[in-house]
Amino acid sequence: MKMTNKHFDVVVIGAGHAGCEAALASARLGCKTLLLATNLDTVAFLACNPSVGGTAKGQIVKEIDALGGEMAKNADKSLLQMRMLNRGKGPAVFSPRAQVDKNAYHYNMKRTVENTPNLFLRQGEAVDVTRNSDGTFTVKTAVDLQYTCKAAIFCCGVYLNSRTIVGQCVRDSGPNGFANAKYLTASLVKLGFNVSRFKTGTPARVKLDSIDLNKTIEQRGESDVAPFSFVTDSIPATKRSCYLTYSTEETKRIILENKHLAPIYNGSINGVGPRYCPSIEDKVVRFADKERHQIFLEPESEYTCEFYVQGASSSMPADIQEQIYHSIEGLENVEIMRDAYAIEYDCIDATQLNATLMSKRIAGLFFAGQINGTSGYEEAAGQGIVAGINAERYVHGKSPFTLRRDNSYIGVLIDDITTKENTEPYRMMTSRAEYRLILRQDNADLRLTELGRQIGLVDDCRYAKYLRKKEQISLAERELSKVVSPKIYGPLFEEKNEPITGAGLTVDEMLRRPNITAKDIQTLGFFAGIDSDALYQIELECKYRGYIEKEEEAIAQASKLENKLLPENIDYSKIEGLRIEARLKLNKIRPRNLGQASRILGVSPADIQILIVYLAQNIHN
Repeated sequence: MKMTNKHFDVVVIGAGHAGCEAALASARLGCKTLLLATNLDTVAFLACNPSVGGTAKGQIVKEIDALGGEMAKNADKSLLQMRMLNRGKGPAVFSPRAQVDKNAYHYNMKRTVENTPNLFLRQGEAVDVTRNSDGTFTVKTAVDLQYTCKAAIFCCGVYLNSRTIVGQCVRDSGPNGFANAKYLTASLVKLGFNVSRFKTGTPARVKLDSIDLNKTIEQRGESDVAPFSFVTDSIPATKRSCYLTYSTEETKRIILENKHLAPIYNGSINGVGPRYCPSIEDKVVRFADKERHQIFLEPESEYTCEFYVQGASSSMPADIQEQIYHSIEGLENVEIMRDAYAIEYDCIDATQLNATLMSKRIAGLFFAGQINGTSGYEEAAGQGIVAGINAERYVHGKSPFTLRRDNSYIGVLIDDITTKENTEPYRMMTSRAEYRLILRQDNADLRLTELGRQIGLVDDCRYAKYLRKKEQISLAERELSKVVSPKIYGPLFEEKNEPITGAGLTVDEMLRRPNITAKDIQTLGFFAGIDSDALYQIELECKYRGYIEKEEEAIAQASKLENKLLPENIDYSKIEGLRIEARLKLNKIRPRNLGQASRILGVSPADIQILIVYLAQNIHN
């Protein structure tokens, strides 16, 4: 299909991780979609760390894949190595993390976008979005091209009015020297959106040949980690290693003596930075009692000498940066290839959006990614696929699609940013998910594939794999009640240091033993022909059944509030008994149900009880 006119169902502004997922979802679901990028070299560009996944973020990548998104498949295609984080903490927080080739990641995603039917990729800076009298929108670019659409999705990343900062050197630019978006913020303000100023940062890139690797600890990838995508058969062998090193007392001395030159402390930076990903100077000041900090050296690509210095982002002057990096173990003679920098940018208050990521005031306007005040590629992509799905559903008059806190990390993320007023960049962590044992990375397909299929994003091949896994789990479950005599399980238990009771045990009872795995039981003649991923599900369900049942009970209790819908036109200022702060917050955020209302900062349990009474007396379903 050729782009014969400038009329589209959906226009996506920004082609980063949120924009790509949004545009792919919209186009794959049948909408004629335009994806605008300020520069085609920024398509799915990994502007910061050359990795995908990590604690809680790996779960989000798996969920995107289960829904029919692209990030997981693209990461698998671009893989340098993969590891499973938090192995010592239990399966509730196991999180896959991959080092990827950032050049290959960009190339592979751009090629996917270019070859997707209904999707048109165009370089152009959006400078204005206006709402037309018929409810459509007009998107105007810097070169005065105009595109009309039924729905628009803002996925602007960190490009809105952005500036990069290295000491006293301040550049009017986006990340990595790319051009920023200078005019779109004014359009958002004109449309009535509240805008904030946030910041983030990135470390220097250094030359591999100048690192003394003998002073570091090599970290190779792990071979027993499943791929990100449930349709990828296996991961390749490690292509490049990472290396662990540490800052020193000299690092601390240099930073403290030059603290007055740090833009974050001398007033040069106005934006609010991420609390959970601080710069090296911020870490040294905030954690003055620590003698050293971990630094990870990560490859940017398979075919470059550039290494990313994870844990040492900075906005210090370039000459001070050199001193800081030269004080790190193994980096005494390191060559800096790209300076570290901080970046400030505009974003909106996401409480102006509902759970579909559409504006509460202007139907058809959606927002996804760092423009919503979040940080991270994965958080952006998770929002992107939800916004893309809902833009298509809005265009075609379908019911909205939302995810919940009890079925996905993406649901937790969207609920948090649309309910709570975030005063700093929001980063997903496992601690934010109250049902994390149920929301594991390994069962994302079991949780969300059916939803992706109903939406229309999960294809036949992907769905067939999912059905096979479910069938395998069902077959394995039939064997759990079988009784095994001590004569059969005795040698295995003796080998695994498990006490032998002398009585028969069911397969289920055997699996509950801490040292016994499903693969061990397979050696006894059970679970014949069952795949390893299905075996893993059975094992976890048996070993953690009590805890899982407790979470399910908590979900059932919470659903009583989640199912109590609040009228859209309710005026909280007129409800007697509500505290003034609660009235103000409830009228501003307009929660869709009592559960969401209970999570708003400033709304107390007593306020919720008053709302329950109000609904009982005034709302008749």
